[in-house]
Amino acid sequence: MKPIFSKKRFQDPELMILRSELLEAQSELAQAYRQFNQAVDPELVESCIYQISAVKARCNYLIRAIKERGPQAAAAAQVEGDAIWT
Repeated sequence: MKPIFSKKRFQDPELMILRSELLEAQSELAQAYRQFNQAVDPELVESCIYQISAVKARCNYLIRAIKERGPQAAAAAQVEGDAIWT
């Protein structure tokens, strides 16, 4: 008899790449916010704002790409609900 619930996780190589890119982008976003909080020069503040916006856009893209792979993929990537950065 085949078990109903398998302990083996959903292993999709593309999903793993997307998830690692999302984790990297989240780390970059945290770094961009740290730089923004320390910026004093108005031009540097503006640069940080653009950087934050760009990283948020990348995070949104990666989250959508993970969700498009289906509910199993989103669960395996640990993306819950409307996890969007904007």
